Amino acid sequence: MSTLSNRLRRTLDELRDAGTYKHLRHLTAPMAPATHLDEVGEVLVFCSNNYLGLANHPEVVEAGIAGLKKYGAGTASVRFICGTFDCHLELEERIARFLGTEAALTYVSCWNANEGLLTNLVQEGDAIVSDELNHASIIDATRLARQATRKVFAHSDIDALRTVLQEVDQAAVKLVVTDGVFSMEGDVAKLPELAAVCREHGATFVVDDSHGTGVLGEHGRGVHEHFGVPAAGPGGVDVFTGTLGKALGGAAGGYVAGPREVIDYLIQRSRPQLFSNALPPTVACSAAKALEVLQREPGRVARLHQNVAKMRGGLQNLGYEVLDSPTAILPIIVGDTAEAIRLSGELLKKGVFVIGFGFPVVPEGAARLRIQMSAAHTDEHIERALQAFEEIKAS
Repeated sequence: MSTLSNRLRRTLDELRDAGTYKHLRHLTAPMAPATHLDEVGEVLVFCSNNYLGLANHPEVVEAGIAGLKKYGAGTASVRFICGTFDCHLELEERIARFLGTEAALTYVSCWNANEGLLTNLVQEGDAIVSDELNHASIIDATRLARQATRKVFAHSDIDALRTVLQEVDQAAVKLVVTDGVFSMEGDVAKLPELAAVCREHGATFVVDDSHGTGVLGEHGRGVHEHFGVPAAGPGGVDVFTGTLGKALGGAAGGYVAGPREVIDYLIQRSRPQLFSNALPPTVACSAAKALEVLQREPGRVARLHQNVAKMRGGLQNLGYEVLDSPTAILPIIVGDTAEAIRLSGELLKKGVFVIGFGFPVVPEGAARLRIQMSAAHTDEHIERALQAFEEIKAS
């Protein structure tokens, strides 16, 4: 253990010396547009995935409490052994209806959903083709699918995808997988073009829309609604993965949604689903309520985009270069990782919680501050945040 300990200490010291050591902040209040950090006090939150402001919504909280009281803490076993609660079935039916798919299956996280899907749909002689900027969960899931040929295509490059699919043309099954929204860039997958190329080559099209669900499209259904691409059938998305831990209540959990036979097959073979307990009932119930609130109040999506426009315009007026995006993510490129972390710290001193990201989360030289907006932000919140950005720019 001493050799390992020495190595770990060396690495941690190097991170501290470089100014890239990550500190876990201690929240002492619910996640909301404003919360309380133990070491700072009250802060405005511009780094959360709470895109619709539902993480602390009274109805969402009450639904979770009711689920806990009705079902207890959980099954204390996996679903195929001890059964499944009706709250899980109701949530899965609601997800499928919302997205427009035949069926859905929940997991304890979208990481598990991606792993459970990608590793199980392919066999020897098949191929997985992945966008180079896909989320780490997709990258790791693809690495685990060692029985298949695995290829990567240049980010959002349709010609590159076509070339790679030609290289694996003899594969019995071809999966093309992409994020719907790329969280570090805020850019959106070219869904119509990607779907068309998949149809040309007989490939199954998989989209992880964790940062698009609840954000894009008139009703918040995600990137497919944003582009008018069908959720299923010719020219559409074959299988979705997504999370309940962002716009849809913000607690935990993920899902796969798609054709009935895909879901039935995953129930039989998907190891992360077979050997992990179901979602805690409180999470299943609160997520279902979050979906209900979203569908009942589509104005939340419109308010989110009004807030994005206000923040983007304000930052540009201050001279900041913000990457363009139709999503709730506003990246400001800084370049140096230590500088991004320093600026994040300066903002925090002024009561504005924004995270600086650097290598290895993003490439060397592309460090950034990433602002994430919520429908729950008020005009006052945005104005206070812009004041802080103005002050750090002048300092």
